[in-house]
Amino acid sequence: MAPRPKSRFAPAAWCAAVLFGAALGAMAWPGGPAAADPAPVRVIQLDMGDDAEPPLGLDPVRVPENNPQTPDKIALGRQLFFDPRLSVDGTVSCASCHNPKLGWSNGLSFAFGVKGQTGGRSAPTVLNAAYSDTLFWDGRAPSLEEQAKGPIANPIEMGNTYGQVTQTLKGIPGYVDRFKAVFGTDDITIDHVAMAIAAFERTIVSGNSPFDRYKYGGDRGALSAAQVRGMELFRDKQGPNCAKCHRFDDFTADLTDFRFHNVGVGSDHPTPDPGREKVTGSAEDRGQFRTPTLRNVALTGPYMHDGRFATLEQVVDYYAQGALANPNLDVEIHKFDLSAGQKADLLAFLEALTGDPLVMDPPALP
Repeated sequence: MAPRPKSRFAPAAWCAAVLFGAALGAMAWPGGPAAADPAPVRVIQLDMGDDAEPPLGLDPVRVPENNPQTPDKIALGRQLFFDPRLSVDGTVSCASCHNPKLGWSNGLSFAFGVKGQTGGRSAPTVLNAAYSDTLFWDGRAPSLEEQAKGPIANPIEMGNTYGQVTQTLKGIPGYVDRFKAVFGTDDITIDHVAMAIAAFERTIVSGNSPFDRYKYGGDRGALSAAQVRGMELFRDKQGPNCAKCHRFDDFTADLTDFRFHNVGVGSDHPTPDPGREKVTGSAEDRGQFRTPTLRNVALTGPYMHDGRFATLEQVVDYYAQGALANPNLDVEIHKFDLSAGQKADLLAFLEALTGDPLVMDPPALP
């Protein structure tokens, strides 16, 4: 997979400075469960330095020409991302389902929202979502800007209206000043809200994993012998064949093909989720869902669009038995046999896909 073309986009810039922090304090997320204190983490601070490079293993993030990155816009987007006042009752923020301490997901099988409601799909991590041109499990949003609007008006998630959100923000002097500084107008629009959140989300990236250091950094000691064997199994077309959809090449590793596949998950439900079919209207897309990146996959369980698997071992076992048969099952899926040692090697490789953690406290809100 060659690096993606940069047409219509300018590369986001990166700061090479890396800060080492002590364990962060416990946080109770509005509308969500409290998480335990994490271990000490390495926090990547991103700024706008034009000569900086993305983390090892990643391409530069592409930024739409109509929404350039600026430090002030990123800071505003970070506040909005953590602000529960975007929801109708002030209880749910973006960070409720995309918690930095839970792999930027929520650690639950399903997304949740206002009034104790639960959705029908899991909350995907927003780590490295900046690299995808189709967002949500069914790909209905073509950009981070469009994705940011979705949960706000979803009756199960934030349950708000665009008009009410902008009126709320206009009533907060600190936000009025920030929006004017960033967008140069006294008006606050839902597009401005989405642009700021998207700008922040484009900084939520993680690379420089042991796999990256081995594959792209030339560090032959970055992976253990078991992880190297697991990497070969990952690419084995007669075996797991994971790399067919979770791709990497000699240049970069998105660990996704950015496409949609029916892998059988959910086909055993009395009323299966149509997945991509609901977006395209094509029966050929029935039960297809976006291939998630496997970067930091050890941090982002439960797994699959319906959160049915608590562990990566369960995911491997599911594919080994050939998945759930259905008329639209992807043709690349097949049964395979792994010894206990081979399965351990494959799981060890998946652990090696965990890159530099990006964990942060909520910012002060206006």
